[in-house]
Amino acid sequence: MDPAVHDALAHWAADEFRSVNAHVEMLLRRALSQAGRMPKRAGPLPKRGRPSGT
Repeated sequence: MDPAVHDALAHWAADEFRSVNAHVEMLLRRALSQAGRMPKRAGPLPKRGRPSGT
């Protein structure tokens, strides 16, 4: 991957409080859905972050 593209992706992910890997997964899922290619068996995005304080 071009370093400039990776840097832009890393900044975007940080702006949305995601890791680069989580952000890439979100973008890929969005692209698959928009293209009508999301597998029906694909589960939802896993919940990430700190557990709730309840």
